[in-house]
Amino acid sequence: MAKPATQLRILRAMRLVKYSKQGYSVYYSLVECHVMNLYREVAEYLKETEV
Repeated sequence: MAKPATQLRILRAMRLVKYSKQGYSVYYSLVECHVMNLYREVAEYLKETEV
């Protein structure tokens, strides 16, 4: 499994998350709320299709 930093870099490249730096800390957030809605729908679908 990829490290969280690698996963976040991929999500940034796909323009799904944005980040801001405050001192040594980096904060990530979703670019738009419809991304979370899409995630929830996919998660729900996967729950329904589990065997």
